[in-house]
Amino acid sequence: MTTPASATVDRMLDAMIGDEARPTVAWTGTGSLPSVFPVTAFVSASIGAAGTALSGLIALHGRPAPAVTVDRRLASLWFAGSLRPEGWAPPPPWDPVAGDYRTADGWIRLHTNADAHRRAALGVLDVPADRERVGAAVAAWQATDLETAVVEAGGCAAAMRTINEWDAGEPGVAVAEEPLVAWALTGASRRPDPRPTPGRPLAGVRVLDLTRVLAGPVATRFLAQLGAEVLRIDPPWWDEPGVLPEVMLGKRSSRLDLRDADARSRLLDLLADADVLVHGYRPGALDGLGLGEDVRRSVAPGLVEVTLDAYGWTGPWAGRRGFDSLVQMSTGIADAGMRRLGRDVPTPLPVQALDHATGYLMAAAAIRAFTERLRSGRGARAALSLARTARLLVGSAVAADGADPEPVSPARSDDLSSSLEQTTWGPARRVRVPLQLEGVDFSVDLPARDLGGDEPAWANAAKA
Repeated sequence: MTTPASATVDRMLDAMIGDEARPTVAWTGTGSLPSVFPVTAFVSASIGAAGTALSGLIALHGRPAPAVTVDRRLASLWFAGSLRPEGWAPPPPWDPVAGDYRTADGWIRLHTNADAHRRAALGVLDVPADRERVGAAVAAWQATDLETAVVEAGGCAAAMRTINEWDAGEPGVAVAEEPLVAWALTGASRRPDPRPTPGRPLAGVRVLDLTRVLAGPVATRFLAQLGAEVLRIDPPWWDEPGVLPEVMLGKRSSRLDLRDADARSRLLDLLADADVLVHGYRPGALDGLGLGEDVRRSVAPGLVEVTLDAYGWTGPWAGRRGFDSLVQMSTGIADAGMRRLGRDVPTPLPVQALDHATGYLMAAAAIRAFTERLRSGRGARAALSLARTARLLVGSAVAADGADPEPVSPARSDDLSSSLEQTTWGPARRVRVPLQLEGVDFSVDLPARDLGGDEPAWANAAKA
């Protein structure tokens, strides 16, 4: 029987592996996240796509392709947050100013978690960081006028649009014409390829992580769970305290200011010894740092590169900053939730499903491209966007996830790992991994840690 999850995973895999043979994905677990969209089917399908890519990697050298099983309940819990702290509380995920505000003609969302983005929004509104004062100032604006002003000031904002308005506008038309995953084969690799074992399918693979909140870190967390050595690089001033305990599992972390020539040189040294680069820089941003595509390919021929932006790679919004919550406003998801549930405020998805699902699709693309490099010796580039992932969700059956009307209950003790994770912030337990492939070990040695605690070097320098 075709389920919403199996239909969605087929659409995802069409973008990943085309007509190649693929294992059947089995679904277990009960419960659904409450939404007018089939969110649990969607989140489960994205994990199933990553699992299918992984099965193909394991089968590359004549091994049997392991079956893929996804637990819908555990998948929903991971998308809501996989970490359960014991005796401590994580930092709040949102800046006090961030959120939805009523405008003179509708709604807008301000994203102010980063200092620069907060300053931009407050500067346009000419008010201090006081939510009541911000709300009063926003109320005098037309939503799209304020959106334009904040974006032009270097901030992040999104006016709430309907699905039809997004589809009819130039940015939405451009995104609709893009593939879910845009592929390009690159040059032949000069590096010896790691030969991981089936149990740790990415052991020995080096992943250079230049991503921020939230899809990219989700992708590299999954790669770390498969044995990859993930080294995350952030600028000295960056922080994202509300999500680090969630996404830093299994990673090492360093800081480099890429505006500095010595730091860029150090990054290029790291890149030369990397197998996979994952980044979330907007179009042209790396070129502005002297790290354009020609430079990257020269330094690391055959590199597997997976990249993400918010609003697609073509059209007038290709360079616009964005996050999951903003894309939900722009593409009509928040409006659809409000209208179909009869509410009077924007009603987004119950979890940041665009971020998490895109993260697993990015991981699937990395695994798929690495498999191709083992097969042909050539690298590949894969580009994804939150807005294109949103289009896939909106194009799914629009109804409460009716395959299982029972809501997902909070995590129980039997949902959690038996081992304690000693994070930087305190002990915690993770929700059990929702993906199963026979013989694959998803455990990691490194607990989640704060940013910047490691040298900008690969752990096993002898491999270089």
